[in-house]
Amino acid sequence: MTLQEKVGQLFVVEVYGQDANSVSPAMAARNQALYGVDTPAQVIDKYKPGGVIYYDSRRGPDNVQNPRQIATLSNGLQAAAVSQRQPIPLLISTDQEGGAVVFRLVAPATAMPGNMALGAGRSTADAHRSAEVIGTELAAVGINQNYAPVADVNVNPANPVIGVRSVGEDPALVSGMVAAQVDGYHDGGVATVAKHFPGHGDTAVDSHFGLPEVTHTREQLEAIDLPPFRAAIDEGVDTIMTAHVVLRSVDPSGAPATMSKSILTGLLREELDYDGLIVTDALDMGGATSTYPPNIAPVEAFKAGADQLVLAPQMDVAYNAVLDAIRSGEISTRRLDESVYRILRLKMKRGLFADPFVDVDLAEKVVGAPDHLADAQVITDHTTTLVKNDAGVLPLTHDPRNVLVTGWGVTTTGTLGNAIGQRGQTVTVRETGTTPSQATINQVVAQAANSDLVVVSTMNAASVSATTGLPTASAAAQQALVKALLATGKPVVVSGMRNPYDISYLTEAPTYLATYGYTAAQMESLTRVMFGEVNPVGKLPVTIPRADGSGALYPFGHGLSYDG
Repeated sequence: MTLQEKVGQLFVVEVYGQDANSVSPAMAARNQALYGVDTPAQVIDKYKPGGVIYYDSRRGPDNVQNPRQIATLSNGLQAAAVSQRQPIPLLISTDQEGGAVVFRLVAPATAMPGNMALGAGRSTADAHRSAEVIGTELAAVGINQNYAPVADVNVNPANPVIGVRSVGEDPALVSGMVAAQVDGYHDGGVATVAKHFPGHGDTAVDSHFGLPEVTHTREQLEAIDLPPFRAAIDEGVDTIMTAHVVLRSVDPSGAPATMSKSILTGLLREELDYDGLIVTDALDMGGATSTYPPNIAPVEAFKAGADQLVLAPQMDVAYNAVLDAIRSGEISTRRLDESVYRILRLKMKRGLFADPFVDVDLAEKVVGAPDHLADAQVITDHTTTLVKNDAGVLPLTHDPRNVLVTGWGVTTTGTLGNAIGQRGQTVTVRETGTTPSQATINQVVAQAANSDLVVVSTMNAASVSATTGLPTASAAAQQALVKALLATGKPVVVSGMRNPYDISYLTEAPTYLATYGYTAAQMESLTRVMFGEVNPVGKLPVTIPRADGSGALYPFGHGLSYDG
């Protein structure tokens, strides 16, 4: 390989459009702005990157529409890669963590319940099967590396970026689930990525927008953050992703882990004896760009020990900066060869040199297969947690009644309302948004007067402003909505749809459930539990603290069931 070809392998790029060779004028314009070429295939031809990462339309690239299209895109990109002077296939990756927060493929792809829900279910067999299904569907469309599982231990209820993406607060529980998922993804046919090293579970800043600091001592790091990564390594994880977090107990300089040789080489490579691939979190995130210019970030991350550089802003600048650092001797050719070797080794291990292409017709049959959807519902039914049932409202009978479904989420309340309606109930759906106004609250209260039961969904109604220490405007508004509904005297069922902590500010509510997400299967499971069709077995994978900080409101492991 030439020096330029080796440097290309270090980069993981995004490409705009749904086809490798033919894109809309709008997508061509985005590729031009980033890379100076029109099509995804031309991006591969120009840089010969080691990897491509797929995104949906929320970020912009719009790579993932349906199974046939995704598989065709993957095949087109691989054809471009293996038609180069050195025919080296691509690692094609995406973030499909499961759950309702970080995912790229939507229906017909199977929506698994997500990490904290799996933590509530406590079943490593479910965690394995969940990952296996996701991996099988990704592999079918030519995505051969999933940026999962999340190995962070969420010990901070105020964490704005991890939360339900984590299995929970207990390192042993997280470790067991992470190991099971690594095996499951491998059985599904994709490479695995444990993230975000050395641990993103105790942060109060979102590293997409700023640079968080983890204040854990070495002892805390060993006890809390590292066990899941050790478990992943023991299970043969292919890749570990870095975190844009400062950890002064390992690197007193205050460099983010992504750019810290003490953390990536000293801790991960030497102390944890890890020889797999190290990939950076996205280098266009605020946790990287706030400190490092586009020509510095990729060089520093590579010098620290990273093998692959993800989403480097200003690709021409980043590519030439790394190339220049090697030509000048700032980075040795031996160090470059070590990373290229690891990248090629993983591609060889995943069988990509033998055959990087997928069967487009088969992709349509595999993605969203009936047994996948059935397993997703069974697994999800193991996760819903009944936290509080003081008034004995649950389980509901199937007697007909007027039910008002309200609170956060247009799709969430609509899906939930439909499921309840299928049980012979007369349902009114009134979605209130993330921050209901007083006028909206008044309207909902008026509707509640004509209802026999109110089911209200909340979305992080316990969120607290990092600057004031008080509930955010959204949380305060949602709290006001729930309290106004409780004041009507009608039976009210509250369901926390994302982080389970909402009950800490809604202690007046006698009935509270946690779903840890809002997939269609999670809304079906919630309804099954409410009507007693499924006995709730989920146990809290985190402690729910009291709002005043005076201790635990509900301990880790709490969860009610109908059979005592």
